Amino acid sequence: MAIEHADVLRAAHLARLGLSDGDAAHYLDDLGRILEMVDQLQGLDTEGVAPLAHPLDATQRLRADEVTESNQRERFQRCAPAVEQGLYLVPRVVE
Repeated sequence: MAIEHADVLRAAHLARLGLSDGDAAHYLDDLGRILEMVDQLQGLDTEGVAPLAHPLDATQRLRADEVTESNQRERFQRCAPAVEQGLYLVPRVVE
């Protein structure tokens, strides 16, 4: 797929980017190379290849599931206009 100078300017306009003609020419070359690479990837046979969520077999370290704060519900509900059995009471807005 060929990309033209007007396409770059239109994309910049739609993205609300201020782009000069000189910058547009630079991006025209970059976007052209990106589209060529995508075209090459489209030609590859991916039959039987499972999709990946991440290219590396890595897991993210999670923090320990520990209580770090005490229950402060009573303190927080003191300033509420209406509370009943630990719940905030609000006016009905949907009938």
